[in-house]
Amino acid sequence: QTRVICPTMTDVLCGASRPGHFEGVTTVVTKLFNIVQPDEAVFGMKDFQQLAVIRRMTEDLCVPVAITGAPIHREPDGLAMSSRNGRLTKRLREEAAFIHKTLQEAKKRFGTKSALKVKQYVEEAFAAHPDFELEYIEIADARSLKPVQRKNRNKKYRAFLAAYLGGVRLIDNLALN
Repeated sequence: QTRVICPTMTDVLCGASRPGHFEGVTTVVTKLFNIVQPDEAVFGMKDFQQLAVIRRMTEDLCVPVAITGAPIHREPDGLAMSSRNGRLTKRLREEAAFIHKTLQEAKKRFGTKSALKVKQYVEEAFAAHPDFELEYIEIADARSLKPVQRKNRNKKYRAFLAAYLGGVRLIDNLALN
């Protein structure tokens, strides 16, 4: 009956289309931490939202666990490794590299353009690629996950993306600064 909720960080990005998902994650992870009482826990940066939510949860609840982010493992063409990649046909798997290439271009543009302009670029790039259905592109503060309104030199930002390719939902993210 008891649940752990981080509402401001779980109703955006992947949480917007998966209500209750992160509530389940935070509840299960809290129970696990209470049982095992680890000194450190490692979570992959591929699901950066999950990592950020767990970091926030441990801070807010004063859980004495160091949360470490493990780097995204990528295929040689840049696609973030995932078991879901195996569900893609050979042709679509080759197309999937478009995600990382587009995020890399978004990073370049973020250096000189507004977050809104970078998001528009990504939306247009995906609209021109008929095999993809873009679920979302967001540029957000890496700590709070709040969408960028105006860039601040002292903050770290990430681009977050989810898209369907051949019915397979793929996610990725990239540090922008």
